[in-house]
Amino acid sequence: MGYVCPVCGAEQADGVHLANHLGVTASLGREDHLEWLERHAPDWADCGPEELASQVVEYAAEVETPEFEDDHDHDHGATFEDELARQTRQPGRGAMASPGTTAETERVLEEARELTRQMYEDGDADRSDGDENE
Repeated sequence: MGYVCPVCGAEQADGVHLANHLGVTASLGREDHLEWLERHAPDWADCGPEELASQVVEYAAEVETPEFEDDHDHDHGATFEDELARQTRQPGRGAMASPGTTAETERVLEEARELTRQMYEDGDADRSDGDENE
């Protein structure tokens, strides 16, 4: 059983997909999704997908969804930021964005990529420090 986004009507496969849709769309600057989340799930930014899903599904209409098969060729080495950037460059994306949003979005994504690289580097350094002490 799927859900319809209470803001834009986009059908989502399940509650977690709905939570991710609302959170990512709000994070990308869609004021309507952000305002809805702030009104119905004020702590949304601190929630994981499952926790947010339990809060938002009560406001969403249920719909029959087809069985989804994961037969896509996913690049499992891609980071979240890379995948998000790829999706925002697809046709139909950004049509509602104001002029200049693309440059700002790219700046934010590049900053996120750099933070992710630093996080992985710090994690690698912590693991190597821990190995030497054992």
